[in-house]
Amino acid sequence: MTAGMDTSVVLRLLIGEPAGQARTALEWLRKAKASGTAAVISDLVISEAYFALQHHFGVSKAEALRHLTLLLASGDVSADGVVAKVLATPGLATAKPGFVDRLIHEQYLQGGASCIVTFEKAARTLKNVEILF
Repeated sequence: MTAGMDTSVVLRLLIGEPAGQARTALEWLRKAKASGTAAVISDLVISEAYFALQHHFGVSKAEALRHLTLLLASGDVSADGVVAKVLATPGLATAKPGFVDRLIHEQYLQGGASCIVTFEKAARTLKNVEILF
């Protein structure tokens, strides 16, 4: 069995607040793992958690990316999209284009798009991009 995790659960696991919900999320994750249920996080949930960590909890981009990477590396959860590949990008916290733009780019390529069209000049560093002027 596979269970998709919502952003609210991911944030409780990462932040530990509110404490009661964080304990409930951790207990659920432990029970899921013990029963053979795969806990999965979508690219969209990772993106939402990335922004929520920064804007609601005051976590820096670098720390948000580090925590998300550690969560996926824990073996307790897995990503169902391309986020693990994107998180492996060196210097991602200060990279241009940034994390979410790179995630969008990689999803399109994995989905079979032959190119990505954008006005974002920073995207020229990525493969198969057409910059509109």
